[in-house]
Amino acid sequence: MDADRIVALVTAGGIELTDRRRNASNDGWSLSFANGATVEVGDDGSARIGGKGAKAVARLLDPPAAPRNA
Repeated sequence: MDADRIVALVTAGGIELTDRRRNASNDGWSLSFANGATVEVGDDGSARIGGKGAKAVARLLDPPAAPRNA
């Protein structure tokens, strides 16, 4: 997942982006949100979620799967 998609999903869920910058090693983005969550997004698509609001952000990025018809 890329940084733009993460920002779109999280802000659509009502959590404001407060900071977006390239990380120190310049191989991804560091995103900070108003609920205290941070997301480190690598240019390779990897993502690590941390901080006080991590659970809320994780739920927005990984919604439950729709039930399958049997």
